[in-house]
Amino acid sequence: MPLCKNCQTEFEGDYCPACGQRDIDLERPIWGLIGDVLKETFELDGRAALTLKTLFLRPGALTQEFLAGRRRTYTPPLRLYLAISISFFIVIAWMAQSGALLEPGQDPGFDAAVQARFLSDDLPRLMFLLLPAFALLMKAVYAERLYFDHLIFSVHLHSAAYVILAVMLPLEGAANRHLALLLLQVVLLTWFIAYFVLSVRRVYESGWLAVALRSTAVLLGYMMIVSLVIENTSSFRIIAD
Repeated sequence: MPLCKNCQTEFEGDYCPACGQRDIDLERPIWGLIGDVLKETFELDGRAALTLKTLFLRPGALTQEFLAGRRRTYTPPLRLYLAISISFFIVIAWMAQSGALLEPGQDPGFDAAVQARFLSDDLPRLMFLLLPAFALLMKAVYAERLYFDHLIFSVHLHSAAYVILAVMLPLEGAANRHLALLLLQVVLLTWFIAYFVLSVRRVYESGWLAVALRSTAVLLGYMMIVSLVIENTSSFRIIAD
């Protein structure tokens, strides 16, 4: 009988009878791990398909529905964020470990390992802590709305962004050699910017000019914050290693 890695009790079925931890084998292909994460998160929630469809086909509608009180139809925002973000960071950490995200001249041994640890350990926590920071930026340009509204919008927007980045990042290396892949990255980036603007338009019900100006200000401000946080944290990780 296998032993629980948390409390060393023998398993009875898939769960430890003492502490309740599930018996999960991490020594297997990455797509199997991602599948288990999604199943674990959504197994009691049959609303996932409709939630994802609404998230991507109707920008901002998921936030609008939640704030209007129509919540039973969709997966809760935090559960959605956790499922998508965990899967995303597993993918990019695996890519980093394999050297797919290295710049020319970087050491495939040392630098790849440092990248992978940062992307699997530090960045998920940092991005979770930055959700309220993005909400504060939205509060600054839409002060009349409750901070809670901005926070829900932040969670949904980041969830969509991770899926788009999960498609873009694997193309990074090959895009430098193939024009079609580079164009695909440009299309995805343009689509995300349009997605952001359309989401703001739907949720905050402003005119197009106000939406464009405020969206630009928030996006630029948030990109600066994220860049500074990642640069400082990754530099500290390199020094520590």
